[in-house]
Amino acid sequence: MEMKFCAKCSTRLVLNSKTLTNNSTSLICPKCGYQKQEDLDHVVVPKSLVHSPLQDKIAVIGEVEENIRTMSTTKMECQKCGNKEAYWWMVQTRGSDESPTQFFRCTQCNHTWREMA
Repeated sequence: MEMKFCAKCSTRLVLNSKTLTNNSTSLICPKCGYQKQEDLDHVVVPKSLVHSPLQDKIAVIGEVEENIRTMSTTKMECQKCGNKEAYWWMVQTRGSDESPTQFFRCTQCNHTWREMA
């Protein structure tokens, strides 16, 4: 694929992921907003821009695990019902260079909340 440049300001055009369809997409100038339609046969789409519906979801805890009550508990007040005990677990929801997110679930009303370190 050859690089494409803006007809107005000569800045390198980038892929407009919002217009990505089966047949075509548009390239957009990040500086002035100029857009150019391109056939997908001539565009290499980075894998990071191809989203699957499941890619944007984070499974906090699975349905099977939700019914198993062998999880660790801690003294933590539920903001919803005032219960003083909650299950807790940790999930690496962000980059590996950042600290994990700690989740809590009330043992009484099942209200779930998180605390980021």
